[in-house]
Amino acid sequence: MAAIYSLYIINKSGGLIFYKDYGSAGRMDTNDSLRLASLWHSMHAISQQLSPIGGCMGIELLEADTFDLHCFQSLTGTKFFVVSEPGTQHVEGLLKHIYELYTDYVLKNPFYEMEMPIRCELFDINLAQAVQKDRVAFLGR
Repeated sequence: MAAIYSLYIINKSGGLIFYKDYGSAGRMDTNDSLRLASLWHSMHAISQQLSPIGGCMGIELLEADTFDLHCFQSLTGTKFFVVSEPGTQHVEGLLKHIYELYTDYVLKNPFYEMEMPIRCELFDINLAQAVQKDRVAFLGR
């Protein structure tokens, strides 16, 4: 069983710019993934406003019986979230590494337009390697 089920990248407006499914069970169609990304963006924004703690950055972890949803928000407002097996450890490090890959291979790509869907082969290749390393590390524990 894979530790990571899926990865989503949402732009600061709440639009889904990248989605990758790594799980074998319960695959979502395009409309469902767009709906989930939009819902998460809204919940994240509401949680920032309702938090009793000043400077709250929104929901970082949502734990459910069958999955965990981990979120990392960059300073520009781009959100990276991973749906993983319950109890998966060190996902925050993976999200930060994915953000580094995003800055290195997507933002530095002269053909990429901000806020548009990500279509970058080098990003895809390096992302697959990062997730595979995470799976190997998870299975080795």
